[in-house]
Amino acid sequence: MNRKSYPLTSPMIYFTQLIYIVNGQEETFHEFERMAIPIIGKYNGQLLLRVRPDANAFIEGTMENPYEIHLASFPSEADWEGFKNDGERKSFLHLKEKSVKAILLVKGA
Repeated sequence: MNRKSYPLTSPMIYFTQLIYIVNGQEETFHEFERMAIPIIGKYNGQLLLRVRPDANAFIEGTMENPYEIHLASFPSEADWEGFKNDGERKSFLHLKEKSVKAILLVKGA
């Protein structure tokens, strides 16, 4: 894995996603991610972490364990909106809709 050092002191907007997948649709989700993740940089964003924790990573909680956890940053709300509304990304959103059961999105600064 290629890890870069990234300071968390920059004035950024951060998005954490807990992603829940439809059983049996993991490869469809991976296909969506292979196409969507590179578009983040087009809008000055960065995928800071993409974690797929196994069952042993969870110590305690009342929620269902997510399939993946993403932490991304964008310098502005406009950059985030640009990414969400990108035409190329929208062209394969059907893969996300088919494979994702639910996403919990947490926004912070």
